[in-house]
Amino acid sequence: MRRLILASASPRRRQLLEMLGLKYELSPADVDESAEGAPREQALLLAGRKAEAAALGRRDGLILAADTLVDVDGQALGKPKDEAEACGMLARLAGSWHLVHTGMCLLDAKTGKSLLKTVTARVRMGDLSAEEIHAYVRSGEPMDKAGAYGIQGLGGSLVEEIEGDYFAVMGLSLFALRSMLKEMGFSVFKL
Repeated sequence: MRRLILASASPRRRQLLEMLGLKYELSPADVDESAEGAPREQALLLAGRKAEAAALGRRDGLILAADTLVDVDGQALGKPKDEAEACGMLARLAGSWHLVHTGMCLLDAKTGKSLLKTVTARVRMGDLSAEEIHAYVRSGEPMDKAGAYGIQGLGGSLVEEIEGDYFAVMGLSLFALRSMLKEMGFSVFKL
C-alpha cells in the first residue's frame, strides 16, 4: 500500500481524511500563493504547486494538495490578512451568491503522474449586520479561511444556501478525492 501524504496544514483537510479512515503522513508545503488568472484556475494552479513542492526529494507516495478560493464576480478572495480585511470580505459576501473553488492535485512521487481536478460549489450568504460581522470576526474563526468564513463551524450559521459539494466548500471534495485515488490504484474502501 502506497503512503498518502497530505501537503497541507489545514485542520479541516486532516479531519476529512480521518473521516474516511485514511492513514496519511503530514507534509505541509510552503509555497508562494500568488497566482494569475480566474479564481478557478488559480485554485488548481496553487494545488499543483503545493503538490510539487511536497514531492521534492521523495521517491514514493501519493501526495495530496488542495487550495480553496472564494470567487466573487471573478475576483478571488483568499485568507484575510487582518480583521479589517475579514470584515470587508464578509460585508461583500453578505446577502449574495458566490462561488467556492477547491483545486485538488494528487501526485504520484514515484512516477510523476498527477491528477488535477477543481470542484466548484455555489454558496449564498445570508444578510448580515455590521455587528454580526464584527462579532464573527472577533471569534477568530475566519482568519485562516478563504473568504473569511468556515462553513463547518460558526460560519455555517451565516450560510443560507449551498448548491454543490459541501465538502469542497470545506476544503476537500470527498467524492473527487475518492475518484482520484481510485484512478491512482488506491482504494478508500478496505476490502
